[in-house]
Amino acid sequence: MDTEVLFEGKMNLSFGQIYLMSGDTDQPDFDDSRRGQANGICGAAEPGRLLLATGLHTGYVALRIEHSEQEPALDDAWEDIVEVSFLPAAPDILVHGLDGCTSAEFRLPTRSYRVRYSAIGMDEGNQVNVVGDGEPLVDRYLLQFWPAGAAADAVRKQTSTVAKQWHQDWR
Repeated sequence: MDTEVLFEGKMNLSFGQIYLMSGDTDQPDFDDSRRGQANGICGAAEPGRLLLATGLHTGYVALRIEHSEQEPALDDAWEDIVEVSFLPAAPDILVHGLDGCTSAEFRLPTRSYRVRYSAIGMDEGNQVNVVGDGEPLVDRYLLQFWPAGAAADAVRKQTSTVAKQWHQDWR
């Protein structure tokens, strides 16, 4: 299966939030993005945008974003895994932290996707709280897109206390 890496690197964020927006959509609303969902770490309730929660409050996390034409194999090495449906409002995608600094831009064909958001180290990131530039990264995240019809969001794996709390808060 061919996998296209759309972004791989450090993501600068604050208040534990990463925003993904398509087209001219505004950044996701903290509450509305997760309203009615089973999971609390990947808000997809608002059309054309995603709100990704991290364990780290402020600073840098590792993020990889992938696109493939088929559902990727589920990698059990990740501690927390959720899936949501996503329909971009336009092919241009922008990903950034709450402070608004652009960290990634890429294009996706405008069609329906399933998105898997996976995390390692959410609890450690939450304990460290802040990771400055040049400091070792504590938590890592993977965002995977593949074509699929719309379906309810799902928690595929939940290990960390941080993810458990977010899931409980939004159910």
